[in-house]
Amino acid sequence: MKNVLLALMCLLMLPVSALAADYVIGEGDVVGVSVWGEQDLTTHVKVRPDGKISLPGINDVQAAGLTPEQLRELLTGGLTTLLKDPIVSVSLIDSRNSNVFVVGGGVESRVFHMESRTTLLQLLASLGSLQAADLHASYVYRDGKKVMTGFHELFSKGQFEQDIQLEAGDTVYLPLKTEVNVFVVGAVNNPKAIFCREGLTLLDAILEAGSFSKYADENKTVVVRKEGDEKRFIDVKAKDLVNKGDLAQNLPLQAGDYIIVKESYF
Repeated sequence: MKNVLLALMCLLMLPVSALAADYVIGEGDVVGVSVWGEQDLTTHVKVRPDGKISLPGINDVQAAGLTPEQLRELLTGGLTTLLKDPIVSVSLIDSRNSNVFVVGGGVESRVFHMESRTTLLQLLASLGSLQAADLHASYVYRDGKKVMTGFHELFSKGQFEQDIQLEAGDTVYLPLKTEVNVFVVGAVNNPKAIFCREGLTLLDAILEAGSFSKYADENKTVVVRKEGDEKRFIDVKAKDLVNKGDLAQNLPLQAGDYIIVKESYF
């Protein structure tokens, strides 16, 4: 009978957030402790900065770092010196330990309080514009290691299968883009730096730079792209793109690319 009563008490007292069995109690959380038939031992108590709570008869008990079920077992053991077969339930009343930390300079730093289960994509969608953030170099840091690196495919390409569940204490690192432009130089009418927006292509950049000058050798266009410590030279036949509609030449651009249109000497 006692086991039935205990089960009913736990289900009735636990709010939705505490029904997640893996929730780990932290400093600042408020937990509800109920001892069947012992009104003096039934209370709401806040976890102190040292991670402990105090209850009549058993003094300080370590609560931070435990799940509600683990704390229930610990309190049950402690109360056996006072009561015979105590029936104890523990519920999470108020969570102050569900924070995720957003840093890196690509967006304004903030502390995000998870009021419910939250995925990385849901967090990113709540941050506003990510235009200045380098999604390729971003990562989630948890328990001393990176658990996910690179958010571009998830956020910009819709590869939602890469989404992960965030956990309390996670740090989401969103660095500032060190390079946000592409550069069009050489035989164009208006050489310039162009902001590398999502989906920018070679043809877009050349048109924004005033198109080819009368001295251009369009089929001798080169895109110089930095890949790590190396430079990659990509030859593009831009004349075939413009005159023949060869879309294979319409290279998608990346921030930091240099588009060099060479001159014709004849």
